[in-house]
Amino acid sequence: MTKTSKATDHTLRDVCEAIGARERFVVASHARPDGDAVGSQMAMAFALEALGKQVTVVSADPPPEACRGLPGVGTIVIGPTVAGEWDAAIVMECGELARTGLTGLDGTFAINIDHHLGNTLYGDVNYFDESAAACGELVSSVIGALGVPLTAEMATHLYVAILTDTGSFHHGAISARTFEICGRLTAAGADPPGLARQMFDQYSVGRLKVLGAVLTDMRLVGNDGVAVLAFDDALLTRSGATLDDLEGLVNLPLASRTVQAVVLFKTAAGEPVRVSLRSKGGVDVRAVASAFGGGGHRNAAGCTLESSTPDARDAIVTRVVAAVNEAAAAAATAVVASEGHGRAGT
Repeated sequence: MTKTSKATDHTLRDVCEAIGARERFVVASHARPDGDAVGSQMAMAFALEALGKQVTVVSADPPPEACRGLPGVGTIVIGPTVAGEWDAAIVMECGELARTGLTGLDGTFAINIDHHLGNTLYGDVNYFDESAAACGELVSSVIGALGVPLTAEMATHLYVAILTDTGSFHHGAISARTFEICGRLTAAGADPPGLARQMFDQYSVGRLKVLGAVLTDMRLVGNDGVAVLAFDDALLTRSGATLDDLEGLVNLPLASRTVQAVVLFKTAAGEPVRVSLRSKGGVDVRAVASAFGGGGHRNAAGCTLESSTPDARDAIVTRVVAAVNEAAAAAATAVVASEGHGRAGT
């Protein structure tokens, strides 16, 4: 049975009371996990264990290679089905339960912790805050409210969650709170330089080859305001690269002063085309992703295309170009309004 709770006013106290009243937990996040998913799961698991709870961390897919050496990651149970007995599932980073890619969670008491717009509030307890830069920020608040002292292991995972979900502090809802939390995590034992190297500087030579190939074939549209990238299985094979090697690829064209948004098409045999979208400033790629059944954040979003035809891809690109133009027009209007206000005040 799918959860239908629509309460939007659940607080940290509600989360803590739900946890305190139960002993056995499954901790899950979305399929094809990223650093925020893994970091949030593991930090929560360590906190629950510190409270004497029984915890199983589950994932439909293996963690990214860069995360596999982090504390406790080897204990994650990988597979499509959650088996066993538990009192509650803590599900993070998922707008809906199906996003986990797991079966066996329906009908379970669920604590839903997320920061993505479009969350369906499927949990019995919904702790949702779209102003958080990463789910790791929310987990940090939960751990603090539970009264669990931060350990180096928890701090490491939470820092990785925030570091990766903000693209090394390049995008997302970054705020003073983000850096206050990171300061506490560093004081508790997180190693910012070491973790940055582990997350972003440990790729294979295959990564360099595939990046070179993808960027060589990059297409610029909309007066060079939108970069369009693509790769498929054949390119990965020729380059000797893996999917993990492509982490962060979609962000690279944003280093150009003219490029305001990026569209990356990922094609694999027998699967729908996955689309990753990134942008700068006021360019809202989440709205584009939502129009095609996806979601995410204003500057980082994604969706899937059931059709791999050129027309389907062109439709996405056209919408992204329009989003760039809309953001430019809004910025120009704001400048004119500001200048007019300045003249009126003189």
